[in-house]
Amino acid sequence: MRLFTGFTLAAFASGFRSTGLGMAQSLGDVQQLIRRLYGAKDAERGIDGTFMWFMQEVGELASALRGGTHDERVLEFADCLAWLATLANIAGVDLDAAIARKYGPGCPGCGKSPCVCAVAEKP
Repeated sequence: MRLFTGFTLAAFASGFRSTGLGMAQSLGDVQQLIRRLYGAKDAERGIDGTFMWFMQEVGELASALRGGTHDERVLEFADCLAWLATLANIAGVDLDAAIARKYGPGCPGCGKSPCVCAVAEKP
């Protein structure tokens, strides 16, 4: 399932072009790319070690959002997405299917698209 048809991940774009890997069109494409690049290492590291790396990247993204340049934010978003894809790969979760299941019918809170939940409510 391609929820993000035509959606490109700008943070990955230059790397895809320089390596000849092509442009990612879905979260599944990102998962495949990360699996090709790092699958063996990721499997060896396991969930616990990978989760710690993911959290480190989330911290770096938080710092970039608070005081970094736009380019730093772009790169940190790319890192977070890559580590999230890694976690999903190790856990056997298809991110395209997960997003479709959770958000495909609309907001999980109110069921509408766009969301009409109060700003203070989650989501």
